Amino acid sequence: MPNSKKSWIFPLLGLWLGLSGCSNLQLQQKQAPIVVASFGSIDTIDPAQATTTAAIQLLSSLGDPLYGISADGQIEPRLALALPQISNQGLKAVIQLRKGVIFHDGTAFNAEAMAFSLRRFIAIAKLSYVVGDRITAVKVLGPYELELTLRRPFSPLAALLSSTSLTPVSPTAYKKHQRSFLTGNFVGTGPYQLSFTSPQLQRLTPFKKYWGQKPSNNGIAMVSMGTSTTLFGALMGRDVDVLLSSSIEPDQQKPLRKEAQRGLLREGVGPALEIGYLSVLSDRPPLNRLGLRQALAYSLNRPQISARVSDNIRTPLYGLVPPSLAGAKAGWPEQNLAAARKLFEQEGYCAGKTLALNLTYRSNVPTDRLFALTWQEMLNAKLGDCLQLKITGMESTTAYRQLGDGAFQLIMLDWSGDYPDPDNYLVPLLACKRPQGYVCLEGESAASGSFWAAPGLQKQLLETEQITGPARLEMLKTVQQRAALGVPYLPIWLVRSRAWARPPISTPRFDGSGRLILAQLQIQKGAR
Repeated sequence: MPNSKKSWIFPLLGLWLGLSGCSNLQLQQKQAPIVVASFGSIDTIDPAQATTTAAIQLLSSLGDPLYGISADGQIEPRLALALPQISNQGLKAVIQLRKGVIFHDGTAFNAEAMAFSLRRFIAIAKLSYVVGDRITAVKVLGPYELELTLRRPFSPLAALLSSTSLTPVSPTAYKKHQRSFLTGNFVGTGPYQLSFTSPQLQRLTPFKKYWGQKPSNNGIAMVSMGTSTTLFGALMGRDVDVLLSSSIEPDQQKPLRKEAQRGLLREGVGPALEIGYLSVLSDRPPLNRLGLRQALAYSLNRPQISARVSDNIRTPLYGLVPPSLAGAKAGWPEQNLAAARKLFEQEGYCAGKTLALNLTYRSNVPTDRLFALTWQEMLNAKLGDCLQLKITGMESTTAYRQLGDGAFQLIMLDWSGDYPDPDNYLVPLLACKRPQGYVCLEGESAASGSFWAAPGLQKQLLETEQITGPARLEMLKTVQQRAALGVPYLPIWLVRSRAWARPPISTPRFDGSGRLILAQLQIQKGAR
C-alpha cells in the first residue's frame, strides 16, 4: 500500500501482502496490489446467489455480462457483439457473441457456455424470477449465436442482460454445481481472476488472457469491514488505498470531502441510482386508510432532512425511480403541514386523539437512525398533537426476513436496481401476482412490506415492458403517479456511489451501473 503503516485492522492483510513498512518505490517494485476497502463481508461470490452490494461490486471485475452501461448511461456490447435482434412479434431475441474470449480456467467462452450460465441462473438463483419471468427458453443456434425465447415482449432486454448477476461462468468449473451454489470460488471471463478469497479479504490478479483492455494496476486486494468508523479510520490512517462505501456516516463523509477539496484525497462520484425510502404497511389498520398515508407524505420535509442527516450529500427524492433515468416522475408532494393536519383531522385525529405509529430503522445503517430521530423530532414540533412516532432499531438481515410477514408499519429501506431502467425499480416494489382490490396477497409488493395493489396496475406494469419510445415513457409515468396517489412507499433521498482514494492512486471512476471500475485504478508516477 502506498505510504502504508502496519495494518491494525486485519493482521492477515499485512502478513499476506507482506507490505509493512514499505515505501512507495518499494511497493511498485514488488508490484503491490491496490487495497480497496468496502462495507460488509462477502459470504458468496456465486453470481446466482450473491445479492449484496459488496459481492456484486467484486463480481463486476471478475466477470463480464453480455452488455455494459457506460458512464453516460448508454448500453454497450461486452460479450455480445451487438444489441439483440428481435423477431416473432418481440418473442425471439438472437444475440451474436464475441469470439476469442477465454475463461479464467483456460476454456473457451461460446454460446454453449452462455446458455449453461443463463439456464443455471434461472434454475437456482435467488433472483431467478427476474429472468425466468421473462425468458422461457435458451437455445444455441451456432458456436457464437444464442436465441432467447421471451414469455412476452420485453423492451429493456439489453439492459436486463447488463446485470452483473448474469455474467457467464465456466461450464467446466461449475459442472458439479449446475443445481447448487459455488460460494468460495468464481471462474469467469473478466479482467481479473480470483487468487484468494475469504469473507473479509479477496485478492484479484490481472487475467493475462483477458480479451479487452488490460487493468492499469498490478492487482486489487478487496477488504471488507463492518463499521463506518473502521472504514474511515483505515483510509485516514493510510491502511488502505481506496475507500468504497455509501455507508460512511455523514459526520465522517464531511471531512473526507474536505480532504478531497484540499487535494489530500481524490473523490470519485458515480451515478445516483440508489433510492432510500419508507415502506408503508398499507393492508391493515391504521395505515390501510389512504388519508393517513397521504398525511404522512405531506409531513416530510426532505430538503431539511437531507441537510441535517447527510449535510446535503443525499438528494431529496420525490419518486421511486432515480430522476436520471428516462421515464422517471417525481409524483410525491413536497411538505405541506396544513394539508397534513387537515388529512389527520379528517381521519379523526389531532382533536385530543393522537395516532401512534412505529418506525423501524436498520440499526447497522448509520443514516437510518439519524433519519428516524430527525423525522421524529420534526413531527413532534409541528404535528405532535396528531401523530406520535415511536422508533425502533433492528439489524438489517433480521428485518429483511420479517419484511414479507407484514411486521413493520413503517420501515426504512434502500434499493439499487441491478440494471439502470425504471422497470428494475417499479417491478420489485409494485408488481403483484395476486391483487385483490388495493391489497396485494402475493408478489413483490407484499415481499417489500407494503402489500399495496391497485386495479389494473399490474397490467400497466406489464405494458411498460412491451412497448418502446414515448408511449413507454408515458406509461411509466402513469404507473408512478398511481403509486404516488396510493402512497405504498415514501421516497426519501437519492444516494450516489462514492469512493475516495489517497494519492498517488488515481481518481476513482464508476460505470453507468454504479460499479467502481477497479481496472482503471492506477498508481500515478510523479503524484504525491
